[in-house]
Amino acid sequence: MARLNEYGERLAAWARGLPPVAVDAVIAAACALYVIFNAGVADKLYWWVPLAASVNALPLLWRRQYPFAVTAVTGLSTTVLASADVLADVPASQLVATYTLAALSPPLKRLIAVVATIAGITVSIVIPDDEALNLGMIGIMFVVAYALGTAARARRDRIAMLEERALRLTQEQETAATRERERIAREMHDILAHSMGLVVVQAEAGPVAVRHDPDRAEQMFDAISGTARDALAQLRRVLGVLRTADGDDRAPQPGLDALPGLVQRVNDAGLAATLTEDGAPRPVPADVATTAYRIVQESLTNTVKHAAAGRVDVRLSWTGDHLRIEVADDGSGPPSAPHTPSGHGSGHGLIGMRERVAAAGGTLDTGPGAGGVGFRVTASLRFD
Repeated sequence: MARLNEYGERLAAWARGLPPVAVDAVIAAACALYVIFNAGVADKLYWWVPLAASVNALPLLWRRQYPFAVTAVTGLSTTVLASADVLADVPASQLVATYTLAALSPPLKRLIAVVATIAGITVSIVIPDDEALNLGMIGIMFVVAYALGTAARARRDRIAMLEERALRLTQEQETAATRERERIAREMHDILAHSMGLVVVQAEAGPVAVRHDPDRAEQMFDAISGTARDALAQLRRVLGVLRTADGDDRAPQPGLDALPGLVQRVNDAGLAATLTEDGAPRPVPADVATTAYRIVQESLTNTVKHAAAGRVDVRLSWTGDHLRIEVADDGSGPPSAPHTPSGHGSGHGLIGMRERVAAAGGTLDTGPGAGGVGFRVTASLRFD
């Protein structure tokens, strides 16, 4: 029995590999020969029977493209053959057409075909004055053929649904991976741009400080070391997500409690930086806290690297269900016209900052500072 099943599976696999036209041609030829053979056995092989059998079976070649039309043609020819009493008890062509109709046609056409088939079967039994028992047996054949076609359609629809679901899941995974890559790219940009900017500034000023103020130089080198260690620690946290299956295993990203240290490192780099708060601080979600930290970090980085400023002020304002962040310096101002607010910013830093704020459901505004002096970044984040 196992060997027979194996042979059956091989035969089915081979049949599935054949072109559909070849399969339909074999089915049509078999149905036509079946009609001719039964007519010959019953001694009713009239001259027109082979022609009628061909008309009855030949449309099956197009059953996949035009199931409704093929069912109508085969149904009419089957009724003619049955009325002439040259058709066997099994209307093969019509059963194949009924199966195809149930598998491929829309509901309305299926309903019309079912009604027409019932009428055709009745005529085929009544006109030749056949036994009424045959009506029930032939009806059962058509019900089985229709049920098999319905099962084939359901299987095809299920396969299509599963393929669509698999495609959707793949797209969602690709989208999630893209977002994660963008998140990691933003994190690494913020970390490296800020830390390396401070290191470069202090390293360039180091030789001068060594000659004129050794104590100051020692502080600068300590700041370089601390900044580099902090950058390495943050990079390990960001890249840790690439090595672990569970993102919860990695250490938390820096938040609002890390802002004083961030501002102090800018002070150590030689830029006067202050941090002030208005209102009563309250707990905020971790992602909002990280977004606030990165906004301040990127703003300070731009100030250190590009603004040629002597002072920068960071202000946190707690109002209602919003946290307002303002970073303003007294440097050379935005890269756009002096009196035109830069609503879109420039460079990857401001773009990444705007994406972070949008992801947190907040707003971001960048432009000249008070009186057109310096550059100011203002962000408003919801923390409920």
